[in-house]
Amino acid sequence: MAPLIVLEGHGLHRLEGHYATGVDTFLAIASRRDQRRYRPESLPAEVVERILDAGRLSGSGSNRQPWTFIVVESRGRIEALAAAVYAPGNVLDAGLVVAIVVAGKGPVSFDAGRAAQNMLLAAWNEGLASCPNGLADRDAVRAALELEEEQTPAIVLTFGVPEKRRDPESRSAAEWSERANRRPLDDVVRRLS
Repeated sequence: MAPLIVLEGHGLHRLEGHYATGVDTFLAIASRRDQRRYRPESLPAEVVERILDAGRLSGSGSNRQPWTFIVVESRGRIEALAAAVYAPGNVLDAGLVVAIVVAGKGPVSFDAGRAAQNMLLAAWNEGLASCPNGLADRDAVRAALELEEEQTPAIVLTFGVPEKRRDPESRSAAEWSERANRRPLDDVVRRLS
C-alpha cells in the first residue's frame, strides 16, 4: 500500500501518487449535523441552484437519474407537506423545501439517497443547515405534490440559515468524528477474510 502524505497547511491526506483535490470532504461529512431550527431568512437564488445542481450531479444506477426535485414554494403546499412528515415545524420554518420523487424500477431509493446526501453536503458547504424529513403519511405527500401514479416520494429535505451557527473548522475531522452521536466504527464494520 502506498504511504499517506500530509499536504502542508491543509491537514489533508492522500495516498502517494494519487490525485489530491485539496477539498477536505471528510471534514464536511464529519462536521455536518441535521439541524431543524432555521432563521427566517430567504436563501440566495444562486445558492439554491447549487444545492439542486449537487443533487442532479449525483450518481445513479446505470445513470438512470430516476429523480425529480420538487421545490415547494407556496405556503399552502408547505403546510400540507409539513402535516405529512414526522417533524412539521422543520418544514414550516425552512428557507427551502425540496421533495425528492423517484420513478422506475431498481434501486431508486438508494439513488434518491445519493442525491439527497449531495444536496445536504452542498448546503453545508454554503454554511446552511439542513435536515431530511421522513414521510409519516405518503398518501398526503403524494397529494400535496400532485404526483402521478408512477412517481413515489422518497424524502423531503429542508434547508435554511441555521439558528445556531457552527464552524466546521473549529475542530479537526477526527474530533468531529469522535463527538458524533454514532455507533463506534468497530460496531458497524465486519471484516471477512
